Amino acid sequence: MPAFIFGPRTGLVFYGIFLALLAQPAKCMDMDDTTEYTRPEIVEAGSKTFHWLCTMGLLLIVPSFAAVFSFAGKLYMSIFLQLVSLIYALVEALILRFPDADGVENRTSRGTAWFLIVLIGLTILFGSLASGTGALVHNKRLKSIVTKTGEHKLHISHRTLSFAVVLAGWVKTCLAPVAMFGFCRKVHTGQCIAHGVMGSAFVVYGFVYSMVLVIPWLRNNEGPYSQDRIDSWVMCAWGIVNTFTEHRWGREGWNHGDYQHTAMGIVWWAGGLLGIFLSRGGRRTFVPSLLIIFTGWAMSEHSQHLIISTKVHALFGLVLMSGGALRIIEISFLLKDRRSAGEIMSFQYLAPFCLVCSGILFMSANEEQLILVLRLGADHSAYSLVVISAAFVTYLWILLCLELYLRLVLASEKSPLTSYKVGDVTDFELDNLEEGSSSVGSRR
Repeated sequence: MPAFIFGPRTGLVFYGIFLALLAQPAKCMDMDDTTEYTRPEIVEAGSKTFHWLCTMGLLLIVPSFAAVFSFAGKLYMSIFLQLVSLIYALVEALILRFPDADGVENRTSRGTAWFLIVLIGLTILFGSLASGTGALVHNKRLKSIVTKTGEHKLHISHRTLSFAVVLAGWVKTCLAPVAMFGFCRKVHTGQCIAHGVMGSAFVVYGFVYSMVLVIPWLRNNEGPYSQDRIDSWVMCAWGIVNTFTEHRWGREGWNHGDYQHTAMGIVWWAGGLLGIFLSRGGRRTFVPSLLIIFTGWAMSEHSQHLIISTKVHALFGLVLMSGGALRIIEISFLLKDRRSAGEIMSFQYLAPFCLVCSGILFMSANEEQLILVLRLGADHSAYSLVVISAAFVTYLWILLCLELYLRLVLASEKSPLTSYKVGDVTDFELDNLEEGSSSVGSRR
């Protein structure tokens, strides 16, 4: 297939890179000993699952569409959707309770709900001020705030808060199964947070790639900085932070994990510097994608205590390396160092999906979560397929949000009010003046 897309030579390069990714050292085919694990007992599983689905729908998906409407300038619809989310958050904080032996689930549900109530309330307030809602604007104090702040800054504040609500909803949606199954507690909390943060970072990175691909004025942008230059700067800065924060230099001894994470920070800032140099003048470069490949390889080689953990990490590394390799093929062979090929080709959706998929896999690869898989009697292949299914749905959600934004903006540009330019008004007024003067002349 690649030979038809890229030509015979480039097709061979494609196959070579892909075979190199697949030619990873074969992991042992043994399975973990599960005799010591007992099957977890989940009380009220049906109602808790329904609660999780409601949380995902009303505190993540609905706020994401509200954010899309906000960025598209449709404030009234955005505020309406945020009111729906606010009402559900109030119900969850004040009414919903579950049979819970140690109280962790209810505390997690109520605590995150109260945080979202405050955040969504602030978002609605800024949106109402930006849209000029009568009851608020008639208040003298609020009216003075609107005058001093300015409508443009209020719009920016509402968009920023709307995006923050989506991030908070993402965290709450991810915390719900953690609280329900009772893992990521005590000494395991740090590892779960690390997996959650870094996995979410890969998902956001995939979202950024998708946004630049789908939105035409970003895809066809001919500005002074290419996306690869921005990626190189971000990776360089992140690498510097990672180098000096993963280990307390001179204050403690080195361990296995310190070496791994510090070395990864070093390769990121070193590669980032090269990427910044090669991408000067708006040029494209392979360096950020190559750093993704090295990151995937390093993480897939991290030694794990469990066989299932080793296999899931290996799959995560393979998917991440595939994303980097596909990105290099896109830049160097498909686009031939151009910013865009005009229309989107189906091949270009692969690299962002690999980033999203690797992020979801990494979020799902913490040790206690994989022990839970063993307690349920499943293996790494079944678990990985379920996680990949979640990645498909997440990527669909991202593309739907971007498609909705694009349609809203294009619809606004095609509306009669926006197409009626200032020049048209001026011509209309001049025509009236000419008609008036001619009629006066005829009377004379």
